Order: sequence, then structure tokens, then C-alpha cells
Amino acid sequence: MSNQQQMSFLQHLDELRWRLVRIAIAVLLVGVVIWVYQEWIMNHLFLALKDHDFITFRLLCTYFGICVSDTTVKMQSMTVSGQFNYAMMMSIMGGLIVSSPFIFYQLWAFVKPGLKKNEISATKGMVFYISLCFLTGVLFGYFVVAPLTVQFFGSFQISQEIENNFTVGSYVGTVISTVFYSGLLFLLPIISYILTKIGLIGPDFLKKYRRHAIVVILIISAVITPPDMLSQIIVSIPIIGLYEIGIVVSKRALKNKSIE
Repeated sequence: MSNQQQMSFLQHLDELRWRLVRIAIAVLLVGVVIWVYQEWIMNHLFLALKDHDFITFRLLCTYFGICVSDTTVKMQSMTVSGQFNYAMMMSIMGGLIVSSPFIFYQLWAFVKPGLKKNEISATKGMVFYISLCFLTGVLFGYFVVAPLTVQFFGSFQISQEIENNFTVGSYVGTVISTVFYSGLLFLLPIISYILTKIGLIGPDFLKKYRRHAIVVILIISAVITPPDMLSQIIVSIPIIGLYEIGIVVSKRALKNKSIE
């Protein structure tokens, strides 16, 4: 019996190993494509965020009357291997983000065989919803949070005698982390669903701490956006909406759990 259990355990590890290998290959392939087009990506996707004609700033200027100018930020690389390391980081993180639906699928395919039939039925379409929420958060981070962050810190000067000379690593790292964490933040409804299913939280818990959550969201919005009310509202409203969606999702998960 112990040999059978050990073999089953080893087969389980072997399956996990091969799924991780598939994930690594997917990230590598996407990373290679990003590496090939690294100059175009840097100029049009990263450095474009500091220009006044970036689509977000054009929409703000047209519809809300908030017009910005190009930031006076100068980019520099401070180490011998700096630009190479930044390109590698951009390729790897880009590979993770672009191939995220495939990564979610591989992780779900590994976990799924261990679930009961009713659990599989209750989590039907999980990969699609996780991918949708994450990629929506990535787009929100790139088109809303990142440009507002770059504009604010790029324009802020404690003294006119001090120039903003950012390292490429700091700039790229800020944009990538902002985009990636925004994607994770948009998984809030999924997290609410999972935590409700395992009994850690419920809709009553989320309702009870709604005001606390809103205060935290407003503080985060104030930190990552320029110090004007409209920018803070633009960032905070979707996040508050996600919290409310999380309550609805938690209610549904609790209802399905009681039926089971």
C-alpha cells in the first residue's frame, strides 16, 4: 500500500514538473518575441507614458479639461550591464503577463483532478474568469495608474535646481510593478469567491468592513495618483466597484455552498 501511495505521489510531482516546464516554455517563447522587439516596446509602450499625447492624457484633456505637458524626465543607465538587465526584466515580466491565461490553465489543470464533481461544477469557467480579471487589471494599470504615476513623479520637483534623472531600471520597474499589481488587484472578486467557498470569509464580513476598505482604497489612490481629486476618483471607483462585485460573488458562493 505504501509503495502505491509513494508511486502516486511521485506521479503527482512528475505532472507538476511537466506543467511547470510547459509554463517556462510559454514564458520563454513570449519573452524571446519581446526581446526581438525590445526597442519598439520600450519607445512605444514604456517611454510613451511620459508624453502628453499618450491616449490617457488626450482623453483627460478632451473630456475633463485636465491637460498635461511632457515630463522633463531624462533616462539614464548607471551600470555596465544595466540596459541588458532591464531588457531581460522586461522580457521575463512581459512573458509572464502575456502568457498568464496559459499559466492559469496549467495550474488549474493540475489542481482540477483533486476536486470533487460538485467543486468542479461550482468552479466551471474559472480559468476564463481569472484570465479576464487579471488582464483587465493589467490594462487598467497600464492605461490609468501607470501614466498618472509617471506624470506625477516625473513632474514633481522639490526645487527647480534639482532635475529628475531616472534610471531606466527604476522607470521600467515602476511601470511593470504597477501594471502587474493592478492585475492582481483585479482578482479580488475571484479571491472573495475562493475564500467564501473554503469558509474564511462571507458577504457579511465584507459588508462589515466595507467602510474600512473604502478608506484604504482612497489612501492607495491618493498615493499612486497626482494630488487632484479627479485622478483619485478615476482610480478609486473601479477598485471600489471590484470590492462590491466581491460581495455579490461571495453571496453567490455562499448560496451555492449551502445548496451543496
